[in-house]
Amino acid sequence: MVGRIIETDQDVAEGAAWLASVEPRFAWALERTGPLPLRRRPDGFAELFSAIVSQQVSTASARAIWARVEALGAVTPDAVLACGEEGLRGCGLSRQKVAYALGLAGSGLDFAALRRKPDAEVVADLVQLRGVGTWTAEIYAMFSLGRADVFAPGDLALQDATHRLFGLEARPGERALRALSLDWSPWRSVAARLLWSYYRISSGREGVT
Repeated sequence: MVGRIIETDQDVAEGAAWLASVEPRFAWALERTGPLPLRRRPDGFAELFSAIVSQQVSTASARAIWARVEALGAVTPDAVLACGEEGLRGCGLSRQKVAYALGLAGSGLDFAALRRKPDAEVVADLVQLRGVGTWTAEIYAMFSLGRADVFAPGDLALQDATHRLFGLEARPGERALRALSLDWSPWRSVAARLLWSYYRISSGREGVT
């Protein structure tokens, strides 16, 4: 069963109001962050390919590489396969990411079908692809599919923000944060938006972009 889908700023505001009503520390943080961003993105091959490009590189590097990919027109499975390893390497992709890109292009993944699948199935399908880990799958579900109750507890910025906001003795690991986030259901993706916004103002750095 597909749950609530975040489509508009009003949906985000609804989720933020609910979180503030059940957790005083979220209410306190929301007063400081102001309205939370929608962060909706398109879904499909290009968006997932872009997420792979962005892994383990700076935001500036990811944008530069992706701009070259777009200039080459390598934003569809057929175009990526036509470019081949040499063309993708010319965009600045590492050999490993070239392999991931070609694997994704040849996977035959039905992106439209993902829209109809429950959150857990979406993540399970995506992590079967080389180069797509749990974090990338959860980010895709949150922002490209608009799922309201998905969280990304492996994200270091979310871990750090939770540590700061909740006054924890140590930064929670992925398992601990996943357990903690259950209290924020059914609006866990809005909780993530709030924690990323709080991370930005409390650390002076960006989480996801």
